[in-house]
Amino acid sequence: MVLLQLFFASEILANTLILMCTRTERDFSETYELKLQSISQATPKGKVYLDGRDLDVIGSEGRQFVKNVTITQQKASYLLSTQFDAEVLEGISYSAGSVTSVVMIDRETGKLRKLDTIQGGILGANLGDGTKSYEEQCVAQP
Repeated sequence: MVLLQLFFASEILANTLILMCTRTERDFSETYELKLQSISQATPKGKVYLDGRDLDVIGSEGRQFVKNVTITQQKASYLLSTQFDAEVLEGISYSAGSVTSVVMIDRETGKLRKLDTIQGGILGANLGDGTKSYEEQCVAQP
């Protein structure tokens, strides 16, 4: 019976990864918790949580969906798709836009690499359309 419980516990742990990550840009630094859950019997769809907030969001500002979560012994990754509705901000009109994010984490080094592909919208107008790359550092939590 104990072996059976250990087996199920290891299966759950293998499908969930919790990291503390630090993002640094110029003089600004931010630390946050990133929790990834891959597909399992208990979780039929991969999930990602940032400081406890589910990244699957539908709201007045747009829609964001976690498309895929993969966790292996060496790496973890997820794909995030975000669509923004057209908006007017401070008298300036912005078209609808989208961002597709691919996040890859090397579990051995803790290096998180994020590739954002921006098309249109307020982000395209301010950051430019195209692919941007970011790196952050993470530490796995027990």
